[in-house]
Amino acid sequence: MTTLVYGGRIVNEGRVYEGSVIIDDDRISDIIEGKSAPRGNYEKTVDATGCFVLPGVIDEHVHFREPGMTSKADIDSESRAAAYGGVTTFFDMPNTIPQTTTKEALWDKWERGKRESHVNYSFFFGATNDNVPSFQELDPHLVPGIKLFMGASTGNMLVNRYGALLQIFETAHQLGLPVVTHCEDTDIINRNMAQVKAHEGDDPDIKYHPIIRSEEACYTSSALAVALAKTYGTRLHVAHVSTARELGLFNKDENITAEAVISHLYFSDQDYVTKGALIKCNPAIKTLSDREELRAALEDGRITTVATDHAPHQWKDKQGGCARAASGMPMIQFSLPVMLELVDEGVLTLTRLVALMCHNPASLFEIRDRGYLQPGYKADITVVKPNSPWEVTKDVIQSKCKWSPLSGHRFNWQVKQTFCNGHLIYDEGHFDSLYRGEQILFR
Repeated sequence: MTTLVYGGRIVNEGRVYEGSVIIDDDRISDIIEGKSAPRGNYEKTVDATGCFVLPGVIDEHVHFREPGMTSKADIDSESRAAAYGGVTTFFDMPNTIPQTTTKEALWDKWERGKRESHVNYSFFFGATNDNVPSFQELDPHLVPGIKLFMGASTGNMLVNRYGALLQIFETAHQLGLPVVTHCEDTDIINRNMAQVKAHEGDDPDIKYHPIIRSEEACYTSSALAVALAKTYGTRLHVAHVSTARELGLFNKDENITAEAVISHLYFSDQDYVTKGALIKCNPAIKTLSDREELRAALEDGRITTVATDHAPHQWKDKQGGCARAASGMPMIQFSLPVMLELVDEGVLTLTRLVALMCHNPASLFEIRDRGYLQPGYKADITVVKPNSPWEVTKDVIQSKCKWSPLSGHRFNWQVKQTFCNGHLIYDEGHFDSLYRGEQILFR
């Protein structure tokens, strides 16, 4: 099928210009600059007048909860939410049940993705204290990298043996696989929790969450990860950086990069008063000054990618304080509107947004033929429109959990269309539930 997307302003590789995108089956066949729609016989046309045409968003960091926790979410529901939000590719994390720490568990996830995912998919392989030999069995063309928990979080995949850490960084380098780390020092967190509980009781108020999962806990762990990566020459990407102090680790070595996620870019500790445990996540949302420095780092290059750490829970699990309430929130449907709101506020440019959410994830993980609007590339495309107000309500939310910390918020930008491999999967509220995405290929 040939499709013409015309009348919009294309945002790609540092430029914004009027033009048309021609799609032939699953790939972009041509991009033509200029206001006028190119002549030709097209089986489908999409009028993008007044809109911006972007590469499909690549969310390198999600927790879709399948298998084992499908009461919270599943691949079907969350990939639908992704399509509604202009996200055409996701990388799912390994802290499921069972954990994705064996080739059998990885194969099972591939099969689930093939059956259930409405957008393109891939799955990280998880490191443990004793599974490094299994890294040799991984096909680097099918796996984005190794996920390493250097701090305890949902799923308890903590790697806390120094010898195992050395093996993980050395072996990943030898195999040419990136290591993506969750960096928080568990000993510091446990000590802080004990101190707070001694004064505040068994389930301290949520306002203590960033004191318990502190700046010190984050920086200590991130600094260790960076030191190990430098020792072995490992490609390191530190996930969900949450503090200004950590950002000083990421301004010199292109082999060592940082991810920011929506929760830390949008909220601050001041929001615990109104949002409570709905914005409880690991690492914790920190101070307003931390948030402002993270935002500044979007433009100056200290942050390389922006993802969501999308992590749904049932409503009942989000009740309570620091000890009882679950950590994580669903954000994939709203990540692009949030970032576009930050564009309106002057935090970053539209071209930088596309670099952070599309180009850089594709380049960092060496994704084949995606993340850019180029002839010959897969036609993963998102069309967004400014000055189109809408409100986040329960009916709008596509995630299985049916809640959001953004409920009641009015956005000014709206995702109008999402193309996945040339297929118009989402079109102004209409969703093709029968479509299935493709497994991502690397390197």
